[in-house]
Amino acid sequence: MKISAQGTDKTGTGGPFTVRFFRTLPAEARAIREDVFMREQGFAGEFDDIDGRAVHAVLYFDGKAAGTCRIFEEEGRAHVGRVAVRRELRGMGAGGRLLCVAEEAAAAMGLHELELAAQVRARGFYEKYGYTACSEPFDEEGCPHVRMRKSVKS
Repeated sequence: MKISAQGTDKTGTGGPFTVRFFRTLPAEARAIREDVFMREQGFAGEFDDIDGRAVHAVLYFDGKAAGTCRIFEEEGRAHVGRVAVRRELRGMGAGGRLLCVAEEAAAAMGLHELELAAQVRARGFYEKYGYTACSEPFDEEGCPHVRMRKSVKS
């Protein structure tokens, strides 16, 4: 998978969803993260220097940006972060599709272990997709999180 600054289309087995990957934070991903993390959940420190080195996935439903996540390499693992789906599209498989494309991106990077920091309240969602907790809960901006990992085959 080649990823350009303009984005790379990834279509196929995602049902009603299509995905584009970006080397820079696209406006659609920024808007979704602002809506979900800042407006809905009250986080302030949403954007950081990792955005400049991460691959960003944007999930589209009927041509409209529906969700996003970022993937970056650190300590030999693919870190998946800022997984966000617009409220009106939750429960339709968008979050699971984002996790699948994150795994595809990690494999394309030659990485077979994924790690993420899940909000404790979303732990069950990530467990459903094969992630297991590997830390005690910790605080991030007043919200309890837990570190989770998943190994994938090449």
